[in-house]
Amino acid sequence: MVDVDALGQHAADYGFAYLITITPHSRVHTSVVHPSVGDGAVTVPISDRVRRNVGENAEVSLVWPPADATGYSLIADGTGVDRDGVLTIAPTRAILHRPATEPSAPGAADGCVQDCVEL
Repeated sequence: MVDVDALGQHAADYGFAYLITITPHSRVHTSVVHPSVGDGAVTVPISDRVRRNVGENAEVSLVWPPADATGYSLIADGTGVDRDGVLTIAPTRAILHRPATEPSAPGAADGCVQDCVEL
């Protein structure tokens, strides 16, 4: 279960996010969005294309890129519902993610090359 309050606190440190949906032809579609986090969900105004995509496949992802190359990306997966042009996403997983640069990073001893923090 995702701590949506923690997700909201972290998301406040980022400007924009990429919303990733899947088209009816199984292709990835990426949109730049400005999500709001609160009341247990993430909300995003959406285009007609995103509305069609979510109507076919409700699974979506959001990626907030880091401000610099050494920072964490914030990634959230979830299920989206279109409510009159606003996508309401129930997060199912959220992580802070960056490449592991230190041998002492979590998972490095197991050969993991990622530094991930579950929210």
